Amino acid sequence: MMGSLAGVRVLDCSEGIAGSMAAMYLGDFGAEVLKVEAPAGDATRSDPGFAVWNRNKSSIVLDLDAVDDRMRLQELIRGAHLCVFTASLARLEHFGIDPVSVAALNAACVYLHMPAFARRGPSSNLPESAELMSAWAGVSSSQYSFGSGPVDPVIPHVTYGQAIWAAAAAVAALDERQRTGFGQSLTIGGLHGWLMTMTGSVTRRPGAPDLHAPGGPGGPVPFYRLYECADGEWLFLAALTPAFHTAAFAALGVLEEFLTDQRLGGELLATALPEHAPWVIERVAQAFKARPRSEWLKVLRDAGCPAGPVLSRDEWFDHDQVHAIGMRVAIEDTQRGRVDMPGLPLQLSRTPASIRFGSPTLGSGALPEWPPVPVPRGRALGTRGPLAGIRVLDLGSIIAGTYAGSLLATLGADVIKVEAPNGDNLRNFGPTFFGYNLGKRSLVLDLRKDAGRTAFLGMVAQSDVVVDNYRPGVLNRLGLDYESLCAVNPRIVSVSITGYGEVGPLGQEPGFDPLLQAASGMMRAQGGDHDPVFFLLPVNDVASASTAALGASLALFHRTRSGEGQRVRTSLAAQSIMMQCRELVRFEGRPSPKKGGRDFRGPSMLDRLYETADGWVRLRADGPVSTTEVGRLGLHVPVSESDLETAIRILPTAEVAERLRGTTVAAVPVRTLAQLVEHPEFTSEGVVQRVFLADGSETYASGVFVQFSRTPLPPPSRAPGLGEHSLEVLADFGLSPAQIDALLTERVTVQGSPFTMP
Repeated sequence: MMGSLAGVRVLDCSEGIAGSMAAMYLGDFGAEVLKVEAPAGDATRSDPGFAVWNRNKSSIVLDLDAVDDRMRLQELIRGAHLCVFTASLARLEHFGIDPVSVAALNAACVYLHMPAFARRGPSSNLPESAELMSAWAGVSSSQYSFGSGPVDPVIPHVTYGQAIWAAAAAVAALDERQRTGFGQSLTIGGLHGWLMTMTGSVTRRPGAPDLHAPGGPGGPVPFYRLYECADGEWLFLAALTPAFHTAAFAALGVLEEFLTDQRLGGELLATALPEHAPWVIERVAQAFKARPRSEWLKVLRDAGCPAGPVLSRDEWFDHDQVHAIGMRVAIEDTQRGRVDMPGLPLQLSRTPASIRFGSPTLGSGALPEWPPVPVPRGRALGTRGPLAGIRVLDLGSIIAGTYAGSLLATLGADVIKVEAPNGDNLRNFGPTFFGYNLGKRSLVLDLRKDAGRTAFLGMVAQSDVVVDNYRPGVLNRLGLDYESLCAVNPRIVSVSITGYGEVGPLGQEPGFDPLLQAASGMMRAQGGDHDPVFFLLPVNDVASASTAALGASLALFHRTRSGEGQRVRTSLAAQSIMMQCRELVRFEGRPSPKKGGRDFRGPSMLDRLYETADGWVRLRADGPVSTTEVGRLGLHVPVSESDLETAIRILPTAEVAERLRGTTVAAVPVRTLAQLVEHPEFTSEGVVQRVFLADGSETYASGVFVQFSRTPLPPPSRAPGLGEHSLEVLADFGLSPAQIDALLTERVTVQGSPFTMP
């Protein structure tokens, strides 16, 4: 079997992590990927991650300062189906390889532009850096920590997220191109990568302040955080739903105590309120200190409550579960010898991915003779997104599954969120639910009842994609497994996200994002030699959602070519590997991956966070720093870290950035989420929108996740209320008024009201 993208020619003119990794996903699914490098090679060639991000590619060298090489590149562009660029628009325009120029050379080409930050504006010339982006876009200032200052990430989650989401949107554009014949340009910059990873935190009322969450680096919610046990080992308690945190408190022996405490009023969810969380956390921490971790994990497992150990990266990469789901593979690399690297995080039943060869040596590939792509005929019509006309039934809940549906909606699909009568448990966390459910309609349908199952299968017959994140076996019990879906619609694409995959020693376990943060070594790496750290952004959930969107796009692309549907699978466990792909890759002589520490500020003097007179600034030196450059801060070489701290602390943030402008040291202000929702660079790019709710109130929310030139989309619509569109959706699928009345009478469906923020 060949990959979904077999026969697709990709010209990878990117440099750095995000563009290379996006092209890697295309190569894994069968595309012919040609990496175009400058004579000095990609700057990441010495990075351990290069071996992963550039597998399944060949390499040629072109010097764009030379006229002949620019002409060679133009010939390649004429034969490419997709091109990837990461340089600034100004630089691309200088060399005549900007979107408009490429469209003139090849109107059928999909042009993927992945700038490090934004397309235009002050940030457009900043270098690719997850650390700078995290500071600039509110990630660092939002991180759980002991103090109130920002925390520097040790893993480039935002950059990896940009890569996955770019691959998903690019394949959707390829599918639309296959149907119309016309290419287009799409932009997914670092800003869009930030939005994809942080969308759950963007929703906020205008004027709402940023408050430092209680609980330290372990997290602010007593039933969903890190705890240390009697033996000094750590575990994560993932009792997110009401049933789970009731079971957890009972197992810990504190349930009756909390139920009778007058401060809580008999409501366990009140333990998560800021006024109660600190003392509740202290009481639960005291209980955990009574036994070693192994005992508590057994007690909680027997109680049916999810919990998991905090492990190291090496322990996870060597784990039987990682081997069982194929997420560790050995490849012979021409430069590094044997390389143990992350495997394939996405399984497609008909068109599987494959790792055919390792990363190329510089310029080792031959210049291919790609025939020009045929000029499309007719008129290039636009639609509202490349997936316009695609119907998605979203059975997802909490984050990973349901966010996958929302991402497909941002690509133009009509997404119907199918909920049980009591709704998605995430509705208990209103702003978070809102962020992960934009752009959908909501239908209440009780799938445990025969009438509900019959109605759902009737909808499947008229749909294109079904998304779920049930535990393995649940779909079978509901009679909605892939075989049952195919029986009513052989063209259906079924996308499933599980916690740990469907095989292996943990295959049947429930999966929550922080359980994989803990097991995979992320938390321990961020904490370094100090306490482990719970990441605010749900790293594995959002990566699984965007990977699922990529899988759906790949399957739809194959279906457009062949008429065949297929089953698509991924897991949080797979993403816990991919979101540390550079950090986990192994080969002889590789340097140790970065690790953090207590409220980590950065790895070195000129690559870290500094407090200023009115806030914080993040510095990043790109090469040696001269005496003249240091002199701009009133210092002389040699400079110590304490000297730099003292000099910067008395200057306003804006002045630090201004003094270092034009030097080899990039300096960006550290923003909070409250500051950035109205910042011009965010609003001008459309990544944040102001949404009016049904009750007349308003909130900030995520805006445009990707910018398409020919199939542009408005910002996604507000999240739906429970069953808000039930009658509308059932009628759209052809049910008669009498049939709908019967479902209402039997409480199989419910007509609800629009969403209101708690």
